[in-house]
Amino acid sequence: MISSGSEEYLWNLVLLGLAAYLASSINFSVILFRVLGKGDPRDNFSGNAGTVNVTRQLGKLWGLLILLLDMGRAGAIAQIGVWLLPATLVPILGFILVVGNQKPLFHGFRGGKGVASYLGFTAFISPVLAGGSCLAWIFAYGLFRQPFIGSFFMIMVLGLGTIIHYSWAGPVITGAGLTMVLICQAHKTNIVAYGKKFGKKNNVGFSIR
Repeated sequence: MISSGSEEYLWNLVLLGLAAYLASSINFSVILFRVLGKGDPRDNFSGNAGTVNVTRQLGKLWGLLILLLDMGRAGAIAQIGVWLLPATLVPILGFILVVGNQKPLFHGFRGGKGVASYLGFTAFISPVLAGGSCLAWIFAYGLFRQPFIGSFFMIMVLGLGTIIHYSWAGPVITGAGLTMVLICQAHKTNIVAYGKKFGKKNNVGFSIR
């Protein structure tokens, strides 16, 4: 039998999850391009509506704006989650945020990759962890000169750090684990392209299917 307190938390999770998905389905990159009369950011380069692609097409200042907007929204969702949910259920909202960012209801289910959203969400929960993930991104990018590899390092620090932060609680492992898998899956085309480039450079038959 479910206690009244548990039932309340369950309903809060369902309602907050729906709100998180709808909020993250509003893609700031797509809206910005429409306002500026620049078409659709998904039509060029990586084909997604994320911070890196905006930076490539409009410059660093616009890319920074999108980063801050995505992070700010995610931080607000995290704040509400902390108010209304048990601590170990909050990371599930982070996963839902990433789903909404990648598959936005209002933009034909074609969005970004969710890295900035997850960074902003985790920054509210643990600023130190978020700062460490940024250092990991800088290190990886400096080593490989590939933004997506930097994102992998960042996400691993964020996800595993969140799990450790909440003492390996089951819901946290589920939320953070699914988030890491989802974001890595979103970079599949980057992995394939890098694998082909690496294989050609080194004259080896390297491919990812």
